[in-house]
Amino acid sequence: MKNRIKELRAKNNLTQEELAKRVGVRRETIVFMEQGKYNPSLQLAHDVAKVFKEKIEDVFIF
Repeated sequence: MKNRIKELRAKNNLTQEELAKRVGVRRETIVFMEQGKYNPSLQLAHDVAKVFKEKIEDVFIF
């Protein structure tokens, strides 16, 4: 699954570590999501979108 996490992180001046702490996962999880190697649960997708104040479908491209 493609996503805009890296782009949105840069726009919001967040590191992978900071985003990981905000959503309650390890930094490696953020790395794998950005690379498209990990599909998040609906809850994690919601939490990530909430950090960026975006809709899930605006962060994750299905």
